[in-house]
Amino acid sequence: MRASRRIVVHGARLSLLAGALALLSACGPAPAPPKQHSNEIIVAVRPGPASWFPGPNGEPSGFDHDLLVRFASEQSRALRIVIVRSASELLARIAAGEADIGVGGLFQAAPAKDDLGATRQDAAQNADVALRALWTTGIHAIEPVLIYNVGGNKPKTFSDLVDATVAYPAGTGLDAQIATLRYTHPEANWKAVDAMPSDALIAQVAEGSIAYAIVPSNDAAVARNIHLNFDVAFSAGPRRELAWAVAPGHASLRDALDQYFARLRKDGALPRYADRYFDTSRGVERIDAAVFRDRIKAQLPQLQRLFEDAHAASGIEWRLLAAIAYQESKWDPLATSETGARGLMQITEETARHLGVADRLDPRAAILAAGRYLQNLKTKMPQRIAEPDRTWFALAAFNIGLAHLEDARILAQKQKLNPDLWSDVKKTLPLLAQPEFYETAKFGYARGGMPVAFVDRVRAYYDILLRTQPLFDPGLRQTAGAFESAAR
Repeated sequence: MRASRRIVVHGARLSLLAGALALLSACGPAPAPPKQHSNEIIVAVRPGPASWFPGPNGEPSGFDHDLLVRFASEQSRALRIVIVRSASELLARIAAGEADIGVGGLFQAAPAKDDLGATRQDAAQNADVALRALWTTGIHAIEPVLIYNVGGNKPKTFSDLVDATVAYPAGTGLDAQIATLRYTHPEANWKAVDAMPSDALIAQVAEGSIAYAIVPSNDAAVARNIHLNFDVAFSAGPRRELAWAVAPGHASLRDALDQYFARLRKDGALPRYADRYFDTSRGVERIDAAVFRDRIKAQLPQLQRLFEDAHAASGIEWRLLAAIAYQESKWDPLATSETGARGLMQITEETARHLGVADRLDPRAAILAAGRYLQNLKTKMPQRIAEPDRTWFALAAFNIGLAHLEDARILAQKQKLNPDLWSDVKKTLPLLAQPEFYETAKFGYARGGMPVAFVDRVRAYYDILLRTQPLFDPGLRQTAGAFESAAR
């Protein structure tokens, strides 16, 4: 399948496809439907920085991943994942019946119009895709944006891109929209890039090897503190719906997915999944992110072993402990706050006594105590609270205490929000600073906005560490230690 083919919503009523359909029919019969897989779902996955990526434990995580795992569980079917390099390879596997579902940053396509330069060949290619794949309803709206290297000039419109190369991911469903832009702005050099995920495309813009690129806004938001030398110039078009591709002949599977998405949309679960991976409100200011990246290189190597030891002892992931420590002290073991909190983890005297920390300025003792304390907070959460919300609640309690967090959860329930979801409780925590709310709360007044900001910033630093620092396996260290002892 050529890289310029575009994803088109199955069954779209496009008058311009009539001639293309006839042309395709004349070329031969459509391929036979793929085999049905009764006990497993084969999924072609195009990885992306928000849709499918390695999580804290090295296992896959992401928006598409979580939705897919839940669907398979509800269907009592196993998943077999096939990683592909490009959207065109994904669609080829779907068309050939080698996969049942295709996921990974795919858009429902907007039809191009003849008067804007779309050719009959374009229409035939779109029709080919429409005939060979079924498409689910949209699951989340994303805006395409133009990004640029911050070392160059920031364009205001496409008219500023005379003779400039603008790269874009081919085959993801943006092609029809790009065809319109190519017609209205021939002064730019448009370059379709196939075998490259959007985060790799962003990295090349940040490095300066590509001048400009069009990428999904959610991927740009995730990458903005990973690749520091790029930024968003302007919107490249209207918001578009992400969707999943389904193999031809699997209409029942497509319908089951549509019903699944409709139910998740109705009960609020779908936007919560989106908030988990696409929320940009916790973004670190760019200048802070640059400083953080410098300190990762200069200071983290001296502290990493301490964080890993605490990980092995407490079960709290080392990069999360490092993110907390950076938020608390900027990794300064001698830091002292205006309230008297001291050390790498900014421990108060009262907390030090509670945790058995004799010297708050001892980084090893402080990190280990913080890890055990956070794990203890997690165990005190109701069992029904699932990850990652369980961790975010524990972080909030780490900052403000379990008592005030429980007040906020009760308040969330009173306001018909879900007290077991961080995205809901973060709305009620700041209300504990208002008399009409804290006067009826069991534990009274609280500066509830502080834990919300704390959790958001820790998550932002954690996101950076997850994507730049290696996974730690305590078991491997124990094995290595055993070999060293035997050698001695």
